[in-house]
Amino acid sequence: MTELLALGVSHKTAPVALRERVALPDGLAEEFLGRLVADPEVHEGVVISTCNRTEVYAVAGDPVAAESTVLSMLARRAGIRPTELAEPIYSLRNCDAARHLYRVTAGLEAMIVGEAEIQGQVKRSYELALAADVTGPLTNRLFAAALATGKRVRSETAVSASRVSVPSVAVDSAREAIGELSGRRVVILGTGEMAELTAQALAHEGGATIFVANRRRERAAALAQRFGGEVVPVDALPRELERADIVLASTSAPHHIVGHDELDLVMRHRGRRPLLLIDIAVPRDVDPLCAQIAGVALYDIDDLQTVVSRNLEVRQAEAHRAGEIIEEEIQRFAGWLGTLEVMPTLAALRGHGAEIVDQVLAENDGRWEDLSPRDRERVEAIARTVANRLLHEPTLRMKRGADERIHARLQLVRELFGLDGEATPEQSEPEQPAEVSELAARRAKRPGR
Repeated sequence: MTELLALGVSHKTAPVALRERVALPDGLAEEFLGRLVADPEVHEGVVISTCNRTEVYAVAGDPVAAESTVLSMLARRAGIRPTELAEPIYSLRNCDAARHLYRVTAGLEAMIVGEAEIQGQVKRSYELALAADVTGPLTNRLFAAALATGKRVRSETAVSASRVSVPSVAVDSAREAIGELSGRRVVILGTGEMAELTAQALAHEGGATIFVANRRRERAAALAQRFGGEVVPVDALPRELERADIVLASTSAPHHIVGHDELDLVMRHRGRRPLLLIDIAVPRDVDPLCAQIAGVALYDIDDLQTVVSRNLEVRQAEAHRAGEIIEEEIQRFAGWLGTLEVMPTLAALRGHGAEIVDQVLAENDGRWEDLSPRDRERVEAIARTVANRLLHEPTLRMKRGADERIHARLQLVRELFGLDGEATPEQSEPEQPAEVSELAARRAKRPGR
């Protein structure tokens, strides 16, 4: 009887130094999957590898052997001993593995809850495995259901709606303060990573970026070229402040770059036309007293972080509802997984019962000297009726009990009755998800298939 496995490391269990060593970008993922399914105990496989996680989903006949194989392969990839992966790696089976994938796809296991990019990453990972011809009935159903669940979570909850990064909140704050951002003149002080991300977000909204260069003029020129802006020298700052709609400050200067008195003079020249200052520097680039000047709106990093924290709380609240949706969908998957295993197990159980009847009849065949053929038929009918009635209630209960615990119960039945050696009917492959049907069709047309 096959089992679904999920093994991996994530930002919750391993530092970035380890995650980058086990990472499997597209080319390596395909090679990894090819070697994985070459193992006789592994029938299907999919690998998800992002900056935050590397996870292997596999369908195996011997889950213990398969876990050992995956662990060894990941350890070789990282260049470490398998024992060094024992602590950070997690291993899940069947519905627990499916639940984890559902949560990953819905963004509930992301570093920032509700992250939307993971949906596309999971889809691309599945399509890569599908193209490599290493998926099968179980993984096809699993990933189609996980992707559908992720879409449902995002459409029925607000888990991905609220902005939870400083650059995105800065853009929202700017829009609330001055309205439409398209065509607004944005002056950027600083060329660091946060300044770049915020400038990118503002430029995406149509803002015209002006980078004020000091020591890192080449860096400023590169950013200006990237965002379709321009660079001016630092001594041109007063003139640019007079023309600006938004000022983004994010330098590493140890003192204020925009002072109260200087800005008050600028605002007089502007005729008190509104000016938005977004200061995400620590120490602050803008004198806090500037907020008292008429026409000036000032947001510092704490103001933005407060909004980020509030939005994260909203996402966490929505994550509870998302978890409920996932549990609903897991029950559907559990029911399907149960039917996948119930019928072969029932067939094996009834076959085992019939074999016992045949064996007992054969063992006693020579003891019934005066038994007529008609009476022999009656004895055989009684024996088969006893076996069938004995198995009737377990059969009904197994058919009705298709939930996430069904796999464990069926495994117990197979162990108790010694059915693991019984042949089971071949599993049929479920319908391909619509989003990958074209890819599957192209794969089927390959020469030699």
